Amino acid sequence: MTVKEWGEAVIRSMSESVKGQEGTVEQMLVCLLARGHVLLEGVPGLAKTLLAKELAFATGAECRRVQFTPDLMPSDLTGVRVFQGGGFELMRGPVFTPFLLADEINRSPPKTQAALLQAMEERHVSIDGEDHMLAPRFFVIATQNPVEQEGTYPLPEAQLDRFLMKVALVYPSPEAELDMLRLHNAGFNPHQTRVAAVPPTTPEMLLSTEAEVSAVKVEEKVLAYILQIVQGTRRSPQLLLGASPRAAVAVLAASKALAALRGRDYCIPDDVKDVALPALRHRLIVRPEAELEGLTPDRYLQSHLQGLTVPR
Repeated sequence: MTVKEWGEAVIRSMSESVKGQEGTVEQMLVCLLARGHVLLEGVPGLAKTLLAKELAFATGAECRRVQFTPDLMPSDLTGVRVFQGGGFELMRGPVFTPFLLADEINRSPPKTQAALLQAMEERHVSIDGEDHMLAPRFFVIATQNPVEQEGTYPLPEAQLDRFLMKVALVYPSPEAELDMLRLHNAGFNPHQTRVAAVPPTTPEMLLSTEAEVSAVKVEEKVLAYILQIVQGTRRSPQLLLGASPRAAVAVLAASKALAALRGRDYCIPDDVKDVALPALRHRLIVRPEAELEGLTPDRYLQSHLQGLTVPR
């Protein structure tokens, strides 16, 4: 099974229960194939949690969910050692899973948010000074409500940088929302696990895609285009913080994954443009005076991309 066939199978499966979010699903698959993590942002009720659960089902992976709350402690994520049966035993936390759904991550204080940093970056956690490896394909799907919502804490820049993409969810089209109503009217229950159904793909299929994604060719002119995008953000007088070298690597990895999903073994500038916003929007900080004039990272990036010469 090629990466394109694998992706199409996953999208077909998820479209059975999630309507009008095809673009979001594609970006989530890009993050998964590029071995990154994804942050989903949107107002309550846009199926962020359902998207995570359906992606885990469609790929045949185990998924554990953590509801982030103001009193959640770091040990609630990683686990603790407890005295039991004459000795100390490790009680593993929910982070020991292939897919971790960190629901409403910005409902917890920064200390707990930061507990995910080591796991997301290094794929292992330290408990009482001892390192414990996580799943080889450890994948964090975090959801957050917009920071303007009541009871939210902005994520620290260091943690935002650990996410390959920040995907902004929007309201579905009227046609897609009507399809959703028909689905619920027919008895669909988003809280019910599809136990009887067979996942369209397996974890082994996902592992087999690594070689195909790695083999995607990227010409020098496309690499130069990525560099031009990233370095331009560092020189902008409208930004307090531009994109780092890690951001350039993120754009490259996402572009290769998107090319493979679209059935190509080479990357084109359109792949770069399609991943630039979700891969960079959370890594930029707009100057306060520009923000007062209505500038947002998305608006800046759209204008920045339009002003660059696209290689042919």
